[in-house]
Amino acid sequence: MLQLPDSKARMKTLVSVDESYKLCRHLTAKYSTTFYLGTLLMSKIKRPPIWAIYAWCRRTDELVDGPASALTTPETLDIWEQQLESIFAGHPVENYDVALVDTLQRFLMDIQPFRDMIAGQRMDLYRSRYETFEELYLYCYRVAGTVGLMSMAVMGVDISTDTTPWNQSKQPYVPTEEAIALGIAMQLTNILRDVGEDARRGRIYIPQEDLARFNYTEQDCFQGVIDERWRSLMRFQIDRAREFYIKAQRGITYLTPDARWPVWAALTHYGQILNAIERNEYDVFNQRAYVPQWKKLRTLPLAWMRSQVL
Repeated sequence: MLQLPDSKARMKTLVSVDESYKLCRHLTAKYSTTFYLGTLLMSKIKRPPIWAIYAWCRRTDELVDGPASALTTPETLDIWEQQLESIFAGHPVENYDVALVDTLQRFLMDIQPFRDMIAGQRMDLYRSRYETFEELYLYCYRVAGTVGLMSMAVMGVDISTDTTPWNQSKQPYVPTEEAIALGIAMQLTNILRDVGEDARRGRIYIPQEDLARFNYTEQDCFQGVIDERWRSLMRFQIDRAREFYIKAQRGITYLTPDARWPVWAALTHYGQILNAIERNEYDVFNQRAYVPQWKKLRTLPLAWMRSQVL
């Protein structure tokens, strides 16, 4: 249960920094094997902060998608945002917060992406449809594009990527838009993978304008109809997601060298989910698009090569 971050709450005895990072690591490994695998490719100094960021994002998501989400109200998210402000002020409220406070002391991070993510969870409280892709894009930015911004502070930017004489006096390029694009691509992938699960909860994230474009109705979605209309609609959605992956790729070269391999690996692994949807002939109602661990491991050499030459 959430508590207001008052002085009494801060007097509660919390775990040590090391123990908090261990909690964040275990939570990451439990809920996202793909993401966790990518973190193991990072330098040892960068892994724990990324686990701390993931743990906060996961706990934020659980407020509206977790087992107790039926109890979440706008006031719940108000309290969660107050707790976030307490964390940024250096005052952890819960055990997981201790690691994030330490991360914030080591890396310069902006609170706005965190606030934006909470705003995304607010959207889930009152919206179950999106009329246009522009509306869906805002949602995807808030719940996933923000993760790219949070993570980039830890990943770091390579100041040596542009050494041309006429650019030496300029600031290094910061791939902000590309970081957001990767989050958008991953969220769009999640949406396509989880169409059936979301439909059973009364949610349809595919834009209404796209359904209409392919003459596919909400009732068709709720009944799990798979026909040429659906396959055409899904091909359109998958192509759109891949465009964001392509945009994200262009930003990886601007990251510090030790961050490129894990980002390439995460991008490749998540992109494989789209391939799995295609192999399942777009049946996301009865089959979950799944990438086995051996396939993820098989792509690591290619991801490493890309991190060296692209």
